[in-house]
Parts: sequence; C-alpha cells; structure tokens
Amino acid sequence: MEWINSEGEVGPLDIDSIVNAPLQALPIEKKPIYLTMSSLLVRTKFEPRASTLAVPLSQDVFGQNLRRDILHACVVHHRDGLRQGTASTKTRAEVKGSNRKIRPQKGTGRARLGDIRSPSIRGGGVAFGPKPRDFKTDLPRKVRELGMRIALSAKLRDGQLGAVSSLEWTTPKTKSLRARTGELGWTDRTLFLTGKNGVPEALDLASRNISSLLCKTAANATVYDILRWKRVILDIEAIEWFERELGSKPKYELIVPLESRDSAASVKVDAAS
Repeated sequence: MEWINSEGEVGPLDIDSIVNAPLQALPIEKKPIYLTMSSLLVRTKFEPRASTLAVPLSQDVFGQNLRRDILHACVVHHRDGLRQGTASTKTRAEVKGSNRKIRPQKGTGRARLGDIRSPSIRGGGVAFGPKPRDFKTDLPRKVRELGMRIALSAKLRDGQLGAVSSLEWTTPKTKSLRARTGELGWTDRTLFLTGKNGVPEALDLASRNISSLLCKTAANATVYDILRWKRVILDIEAIEWFERELGSKPKYELIVPLESRDSAASVKVDAAS
C-alpha cells in the first residue's frame, strides 16, 4: 500500500507516521467488458447497424474464471430437483398372500422355504426396494449465484453470448422468426433471456414450434439452462438484471494524503511521546 501527498507524489506507507493523518477511501473501478450487439428485428433504413454498437458488461458478473467444480455442483443440484422420486416397490408385509409355509422344513431333501411372500420367491416382496422420497438437495445461494456468473462468463469467453436491444417481435408467425434467426446464424440451440417480468407474447408464440429456441425470463433462468443451451442471447434488461442481482458491492482502496514529509515525521514523534 502507498500514500499520495497533496502534490501527487507517491511514497511508501509508514503506519506509525499516519496515526492522526486524514484518510480517504476511493472505489476501485474495474474496466468493463464490451460486447458487440445484434438486432433481432430487421434494421430500418435510418437506424444504425447493431454491429457498430457495443454494450459494457461488468467484470464481476461476466469476467469470472472457469470453475468446473462450482458448475458441477449447480447442475447436480438442479437435476436432483427434477427427479420425481415416485419409484415404489412392495415389501413382504405389503404383498398379498398367506403366511402358510410352502413345504415342510424337513423330509423333502429340498431347500428350506418360508411363506409365498418371501423376497426369495418370485412374486414375493422386495427387500430394501425403492420407496417414494424427495431427491432435492440443498446448495447455498451464494454458490448458485457464483455458478451463474461463471456460466455467463464461460459463454462470453467462448463467443456464445449475444446481446440485443430488445426481444420484441412483430408477429406470432413461426416462419418469419425461423427465417430471421437463420439470417443471424442462430440456427443451433439458442436461449433468449429477457429481464422483463414476462417473455414478449409474439416471440413466445412464434418460438414454440422451433425446438432449437427457448424463451425465458432472467429471473427464472438457471445455471443448467445456460450450460445446456449452446447460445445465449440477452436483452438490455436481462444484462441489467444480472448485474444488479449478481454484481458485488464496490471495493475501496485506502488513500492517505500527507502535506509533507515533515508533518509525517512530527506526527510520528507526537505518537511516540
């Protein structure tokens, strides 16, 4: 850590010399990441090309390093919640049948057998079989949020993250949406995320018949969705939602202004006395 005096000179920080010195905390600003924008709607004559525009992205949300362990934990947590848990078998107490012994214990020369409901008999009960249960597992909220930041950062790093100004669509016809996504090269599995409360109705209706497209709100998206779909397209509201919900609080650095070396020395002497 260093200090800066009133003339802007930088020197080493001496803790003993700044006992009574005024302190100032300034936020540490990280350079944003710029993502070239696209346009879902066809550009009109007087509109600028979307490729000439770029949207700044927060380093805290879209600049995370890859953590496969976090992504694996988030995917397992999500898939555990999808399990129905309805598998069920009958124990020997639940199988219908008599308690009568099948054959005598001795005298036949054959193996010993109990009643017809025994697990060793075909049609009998099942020993230690599955019963309906809840397979859901717990995962801390901060881990899930970190997983979302890592997943979005990985998509951006791989060039599979796109941004559009809006996801509004003009018609609920599937044919026009299929043609437009083909022009943009979004023919592979594409996920549209909006930061609004709901997906635009026309886009939702037009995309239902296209198996390679899915529209969701950013609030309902999961890490599993980001990883499962090859391409992710965000509108401006979705970017703002992710940065607001997943962004970290600003960090501050300590700056110690000193008038001169003489004043610092006098403070040190007074503190020693």
